[in-house]
Amino acid sequence: MGLVYAEIEIVRGADLVLVEEGIITPEKIRKMVVKAMVDSGAYMLALNENIRLQLDLRKVGEQYAELADGSRVRLDIVGPVEVKFENRRANVDAMVLPGNSEVLLGAIPMEDMDVLIDPLRQKLIVNPENPYIVKKPLK
Repeated sequence: MGLVYAEIEIVRGADLVLVEEGIITPEKIRKMVVKAMVDSGAYMLALNENIRLQLDLRKVGEQYAELADGSRVRLDIVGPVEVKFENRRANVDAMVLPGNSEVLLGAIPMEDMDVLIDPLRQKLIVNPENPYIVKKPLK
């Protein structure tokens, strides 16, 4: 299987709260669409420093992570972040990778959104068999 990429929307979760409380208008929500590598071997959402700065994401902690080259680094954790893909969304924290590193969509947000990797088409898809997603209004 080759590399799988997906366009996801990243939303500053704190802005969603500010809208809910009437402090800012929905037009002021900071968000962006990014191309993310779908990485089921990673467990979190991983953003880069540039995205963190653009969305003004707040540090909520630190964590050690093992990079693809085997090195262990201490990374900032930021949040809350809302991730959207098609008709799905998840609220997660994200690791911050240095510089302009590639965005990674890990297993936790994928599971929370109930999305799957389709290896034949090499793309991310929503789970077509999820019985809990309401497609038609209940009668």
